[in-house]
Amino acid sequence: MNTSKISFFSKIYLLIVSALLFGSLLFPMWRIELQAPQYPEGLLLQLHANKIGGDVDIINGLNHYIGMKTLHTEDFVEFKILPYIFLFFGLFSLLVFFTAKKKGVILLFISFVAFVLLAGVDFYRWNYEYGHNLNPNAAIVVPGMAYQPPLIGYKQLLNFGAYSIPDIGGWMMFAAGILLFIIVVRETNLLRRFKKTNIGAALLFSVFFSAISCTNFKVVPIKLNIDNCDFCKMNISDGKFGAELITQKGRVYKFDDIMCMINYCKVDSETKMKSFYVHNYSGNNILIPAQTAFFLSGVGINSPMKGGIVAFSTINEAKEYSTKLNAIALNWDDVLKK
Repeated sequence: MNTSKISFFSKIYLLIVSALLFGSLLFPMWRIELQAPQYPEGLLLQLHANKIGGDVDIINGLNHYIGMKTLHTEDFVEFKILPYIFLFFGLFSLLVFFTAKKKGVILLFISFVAFVLLAGVDFYRWNYEYGHNLNPNAAIVVPGMAYQPPLIGYKQLLNFGAYSIPDIGGWMMFAAGILLFIIVVRETNLLRRFKKTNIGAALLFSVFFSAISCTNFKVVPIKLNIDNCDFCKMNISDGKFGAELITQKGRVYKFDDIMCMINYCKVDSETKMKSFYVHNYSGNNILIPAQTAFFLSGVGINSPMKGGIVAFSTINEAKEYSTKLNAIALNWDDVLKK
């Protein structure tokens, strides 16, 4: 048997890789979503392999006011060469399919990874230059403020929330990379080699996890006497009654009263929420997960917006304060129904 040849299944995977690479040219590669109160439906910037699409004119108008350079396809040499690069990799995959050489698969995978890394660096450079090189004579100038969107994930830019993720074409490229990785692992017997050293499972898991993990959204401390409630717009000054929610896109909303957060969710029923946090009443400005908190409700609880609900991290604390506050116990599901 010729050990320098790839298997039949790997050849099938290569055909799929080639189809994904060619097909990705038909769809946007990346998308940056912008959300703000004055644009309830949001604004969208889509990056294709050969052009910039989406709400470009509106975004350019906003960029002009803050001193950012406007976006035009012809200003980027990348849009002239990227289609040829994708065609090259698609044809490269077909060539390896016909030659069936293991060395060809390895070379294809290494060159593809190198391209993705270089593309990421170039995209970051592009974002940095547009976000930092601002016109000092712009209509709106905020000292020390930069408008660099995130490479991937969520970032707050003044009153805009910017969310950057792959689009259909980008996910097709991602799938092609995963398939190439599987082919390389299969044809070089990496699993068997790693198994012998007892590190294979951990290493492969780390590679896979790193590839699919885009962002890790964490709770953001509330700045007392600085942050305002996103529902009632009042200043958050007490660290015992507040709350915070994080959307699936990573946007953070802060509230001075737990009921403000509940009412906000009722008003904005379309936004997908990821996690909820509430202030621990027995602490000071300490946020705890709402799903595991213990709540008390009573008319004697003088919360900022008269929501009358406080939270505790342990059931013993809740029982201790229930008599003091003349309040009844609630769980998170009860609070959501308020």
